[in-house]
Amino acid sequence: MKKLPVAVLAFLLFHSHVVLAQSLTDCGGGIFFDSSPTGVEEIYVVNSDGSGERQLTFASVREDPSSVDFSRVPDLSPDGNQVVFHGNRLGEGQGIYVMNCGTGEVRRLVATDEAGGPRWSPDGQQIAFTIDPYQSGGIYIVEADGSNVRKIDRLPDRSSAPSWSPDGNQIAFVSRGAVTWEIFAFELGSGRVQQLTRTTDTRISNQGPAWSPDGSKIAFDRVQDGNFDIYVMDADGSNVQRLTDNDKVDARPAWSPDGQRIAFHSSRDGSSDQPQFFAEYEIYVMDANGGNVERLTANNHNDAHPRWRR
Repeated sequence: MKKLPVAVLAFLLFHSHVVLAQSLTDCGGGIFFDSSPTGVEEIYVVNSDGSGERQLTFASVREDPSSVDFSRVPDLSPDGNQVVFHGNRLGEGQGIYVMNCGTGEVRRLVATDEAGGPRWSPDGQQIAFTIDPYQSGGIYIVEADGSNVRKIDRLPDRSSAPSWSPDGNQIAFVSRGAVTWEIFAFELGSGRVQQLTRTTDTRISNQGPAWSPDGSKIAFDRVQDGNFDIYVMDADGSNVQRLTDNDKVDARPAWSPDGQRIAFHSSRDGSSDQPQFFAEYEIYVMDANGGNVERLTANNHNDAHPRWRR
């Protein structure tokens, strides 16, 4: 892996500050997601049966509506004590933030406007995230205390959406293939990169990989003719199966801790005349084979990017 230049690293670490949340909180377990009931994205958690929805983060109120705080794309640490997310805070700016579940304290680990998609390593010691995936950026790793920010330099440019394998030895990710966006796997020990999906149709794009808890499968989004659906494949890229099939957005799969169900966000029950990229999403769950789809949230705003933790 390639370490950042000293000047850049010093900037990132120097600008890691502490912000206090409005209230103390206990994160608990369940399905974590971002939601925007007031027009500002915040982190929420809901039980797997749809009960007990709770707000976890509280952004500052700004007089200038063009510069808003937000908290999005959450992930709970393996020990259940911290939530990492992509956020923006008054006086701090954008970056990767971590909230302590016991105290409500929010701290910025990495300062950059282009960071996103943070994911805890299975041992809770590191966080993988993306910087500027659509230009020359890629996937980075930072220690859980905010130190040692470095880029995985063996990956192709424009890599994004990291997902750790349960044993911590591999990271699945998205990058541009020969024709379209594909899913790859990177072995941290050997540096080997394996392409998992192989698409010959420019109308198809593969996104959002999520490793199953037993490491045997990877769920992902497939976009075809502008429509998102959820697929699953074996961890070596074989045996691709479609799990959802409708004319609305089904995306961002997240496995239940026991591997029996998958959460996702969807616009399937929203207004039929909304453009798909501006649709209002809700959180749903289904069996790992695509059956027994249930709607968990029913709000008049976006509920998106689920992450299922004990």
